[in-house]
Amino acid sequence: MKMLKDNNEIKYHIGCTANDIGKYCILPGDPGRCEKIAKYLDDAKFIASNREYTTYTGYLSGEKVSVVSTGIGGPSTAIAIEELAALGAHTFVRVGTCGGINTNVCPGDVVIATSAVRCDGTTREYAPECFPATADFEVTSALVKAVKELGFTHRVGVVHSKDAFYGQANPESMPVARELLDKWETWKRLGVLASEMEASTLFVVGAARNLRSGACFNVIWNQEREKLGIKDEEHHDTEKAIRVAVEAIKLLIKRD
Repeated sequence: MKMLKDNNEIKYHIGCTANDIGKYCILPGDPGRCEKIAKYLDDAKFIASNREYTTYTGYLSGEKVSVVSTGIGGPSTAIAIEELAALGAHTFVRVGTCGGINTNVCPGDVVIATSAVRCDGTTREYAPECFPATADFEVTSALVKAVKELGFTHRVGVVHSKDAFYGQANPESMPVARELLDKWETWKRLGVLASEMEASTLFVVGAARNLRSGACFNVIWNQEREKLGIKDEEHHDTEKAIRVAVEAIKLLIKRD
């Protein structure tokens, strides 16, 4: 399906027109994080807020860039991407949080996703289950270059995307506990780095709509390290992941 751009059309969910939006977008989940990210843009202005979608637009390296929150999970993320793409955006970098799975992943690390395990429901309406949820190579390369230049401890690899937060955080309480625990063990054995809730949707919708997409995350905690008796402090500050995303966008603008 071809998306047609109308500069005067206000998109129903995000409440923006094409004139409001840059071709490059940074996508946090939390609306409250948008203003924090927007401070890294030049001449950033608040554009709109509706439901889980809050938008700021400014400039990086002279190019218009937007920060748009997606809310939690695949359905609201897909809506944001669809409406932004229809308004002319073509490059998306998700900035979020995650919980570690691999025991080498520590709170405060930055995780950059190369691909995502599709344990979500939204992407089934975009692609068959055998289709991989894979980040764009150019965007991922920019994220890796940015995190190395900034000198932050990081991991690069596969993440797990799910719909039910408490299916991960408290699987034993679920009626399908055995299934959830078996799958979690599988992700551990396959070296999956961390679990979050939006990357698979971003990557599959990006592929379906011919968009560039990538994702980086702040690791809040690692329940597997905790099970081993390792006493890490939770790390809720997303500043490092935000800086990685911003620098990656600058690199992409320069390349483009």
